[in-house]
Amino acid sequence: MIVVAEDHDDIRYVLKRSLERAGHRVVVTSDGAAALEAVREHRPDLVVTDVDMPRMTGLDLCRAIRADDALRHIPVVVASGSLLPGDEQASAAGASATLLKPFLPAQLLAVVAGLLPPAEVSSGDVTVPSGDAQS
Repeated sequence: MIVVAEDHDDIRYVLKRSLERAGHRVVVTSDGAAALEAVREHRPDLVVTDVDMPRMTGLDLCRAIRADDALRHIPVVVASGSLLPGDEQASAAGASATLLKPFLPAQLLAVVAGLLPPAEVSSGDVTVPSGDAQS
């Protein structure tokens, strides 16, 4: 499961649809504080967050996740139009990756795939990582 924090309706919709089409379950929120509540409730595999949002910024969300022993292992992708190339704010806050807007859904999916463990494919009684399944 992935928690998405994005305050713009259109961008939130595109993120949700792109991730769902790639096979992920998605919980969407419109600000950082709601995202932190969703992270605490759902314990997602990954978080995608915008930076500039009401109630709590994405950088503050990332810091809050990193400060919580039960959550700090969760990868956080910061997707922002307000950061410039080379800006270290996201990594300083503990972000696992940064995507600068505008980006293509394929770029998001590549970053997400790189941060999540390989999906496991069930083959009868044996579960094998998807990359090792034999035909």
